[in-house]
Amino acid sequence: MPHTLTVYDESTGGTRGEALELTLPTDEITVRDLIRERVHQEVKDHNARKASDPVFRGLVRPTDAEATLNGYRMKEPRMIDWEPQFELAIEAFEQNRILVLVDERQAESLDQMLRVRTGTEVTFLKLTPLVGG
Repeated sequence: MPHTLTVYDESTGGTRGEALELTLPTDEITVRDLIRERVHQEVKDHNARKASDPVFRGLVRPTDAEATLNGYRMKEPRMIDWEPQFELAIEAFEQNRILVLVDERQAESLDQMLRVRTGTEVTFLKLTPLVGG
């Protein structure tokens, strides 16, 4: 039986993005698989509207794109491959540039198992490096 969870992006400045609903095939998933499902869905959504919108709204910045208020603007609209985006997201998690909070509890590792229940909420908290030295 499929299970649905709600995913949000947040920044350390307190900005919260729009909700993304993910439907998962099971009620247990690893953090790695959760990131894979999320990245795959957002790339699929972007590629479906590519001709009309050069802004990618996703977890990590695609190559040759610049950060904007609501996503990442590409020099010209194009299709995105989900696998490099997934690798970038895994790297960001491993380097603590992105924290994954499940029902307000921080996930500790990519192999950690998560249980998805009705109302489960996941926040991807994007950490911004401090400027200066």
